Amino acid sequence: MIDAETSLFGLIGNPVAHSLSPVMHNQAFAASGYNGVYLAFRVIDPRTAIKGIAALDFKGVSVTLPHKVAVMDYLDEVDETAARIGAVNTIVNKRGRLIGYNTDCPGALEALRTRTSIKGKSVALIGAGGAARAIGFGLMAAGARVTILNRTRLSGERLAGDLQAQFLPLGEWAPDRYEVLINTTPLGMHPETDAAPIPKEELTKKMIVMDIVYNPLETRLLKEAAAGGCRTINGLEMFVFQGAKQFELWTGQKAPVVVMRAAVLEALQAHK
Repeated sequence: MIDAETSLFGLIGNPVAHSLSPVMHNQAFAASGYNGVYLAFRVIDPRTAIKGIAALDFKGVSVTLPHKVAVMDYLDEVDETAARIGAVNTIVNKRGRLIGYNTDCPGALEALRTRTSIKGKSVALIGAGGAARAIGFGLMAAGARVTILNRTRLSGERLAGDLQAQFLPLGEWAPDRYEVLINTTPLGMHPETDAAPIPKEELTKKMIVMDIVYNPLETRLLKEAAAGGCRTINGLEMFVFQGAKQFELWTGQKAPVVVMRAAVLEALQAHK
């Protein structure tokens, strides 16, 4: 029940109409008995939005594209990991001080650890955007050997340099040298579900293949990987785990991960 004591949480980005974060977090609040409500806000100007968050005493906010980098300039503090990644996807209001965190990084690692250990693994990371940066940082810190695969050489080499990883253009890698393949691009996302970042011929049986796209749950990449004998991890796992980290930062309570996953699954099936 929403009342005068209800804590406010939200999502800022553009667009946000497609987001399943409100479904996930509101179900988590209900299951935990936490008096909170989470709403999505389409935001053009992040500076003004951050002022509003402070003025209205929001307890926490998720940040999505295209504001993950821009919001950093308007916060009182940025967590060390988020600062090194160069992106914030979570804001916590601690007694009037707005502090930025990045839960994409630990969320992705937790998803990957459901299938394998990370230290010493040879990982091919497709893409060179914000998600690739966050995941690549976490992988390197966890002791993986990371190669950035990207169509655009300049951005791929830049990210690889920042991470102290290797870079190879897509199409010029040797798939049999890698144990893990992670797609961080939107290729395969609804409605362009026929797209895939690499041809199925470049998938090998020993690979664990992870896609951060969660709509559809099984992208073309994952379908082809499973058909070829690979173990797969869909984007729902990272989405739920990063959301669970947000919930814990905001509330100080253990996140009801099972409830959060079920809420997102139900919403995805309802939108089919």
